[in-house]
Amino acid sequence: MNAVETTALGIVQGLTEFLPVSSSGHLVLLQNLLGVAKPQLMLDCTLHLGTLLAVCLYFRSDLSRMAQRLWRRDFQDPHASLALWVIVGTIPTGLIGILFKDFLERLFGSAALVGWTLLVTGLIVGSTRLISEGHGSRKRVGLWAALAVGLVQGLAITPGISRSGITIVCGLLLGLDRDLAGRFSFLLSIPAIVGAVVLQIHAGALQGTALLPLACGFVSSTIVGILALRVLMGMVRKGHLYYFAPYCWLLGIVVVLAT
Repeated sequence: MNAVETTALGIVQGLTEFLPVSSSGHLVLLQNLLGVAKPQLMLDCTLHLGTLLAVCLYFRSDLSRMAQRLWRRDFQDPHASLALWVIVGTIPTGLIGILFKDFLERLFGSAALVGWTLLVTGLIVGSTRLISEGHGSRKRVGLWAALAVGLVQGLAITPGISRSGITIVCGLLLGLDRDLAGRFSFLLSIPAIVGAVVLQIHAGALQGTALLPLACGFVSSTIVGILALRVLMGMVRKGHLYYFAPYCWLLGIVVVLAT
């Protein structure tokens, strides 16, 4: 793939990784439109690393405080406990990724599946319209919420299911404060992205890979990812996550009818 194509994929990745419309689903669709016969794992990993950098930059203050409090073993501090719950939530995500890696990788070639799962994503984010403004008040994640959000994050490996959408909605339904639900979702994505890259990458993936197109995809996914994060966190705080439901339904219907 040339630099223009990878830049386009990076823009799509940066937008859809954080907006609740499924980055994996959009990448599958775009790769089909560009005529890519098989998912390019090295490119996918590079784009995910770009969005990993974006989330680390956006939440750099949280990450710095979490590291400091853990180093001091100040487990009563909210940032220290948040770090521990991120670790706990990563466990079910990691188990799903390891146990079902081969099966889930085979799903990345099916545009028809993406159409149906986008419809499901629309239902998930659309359900937030029914959550009352005063429902979420919890300022701490807790064990069961961490495990539940980690579990649904693992299920979101399926292309077309939005990772950000399903994890934020899960947190909201469990009573987490809107800001905390959004922050926990994206902080939990950091070890998930790292783990996915480690599982996917191998020496053979580097063969025949041009560095310039990869660099273009990495930079575009990082820049657009930061902008998308700012937009989405604002919408989560205002309770407007359901705004994305019509888009998911429309795209899902178009894809199902076209495949």
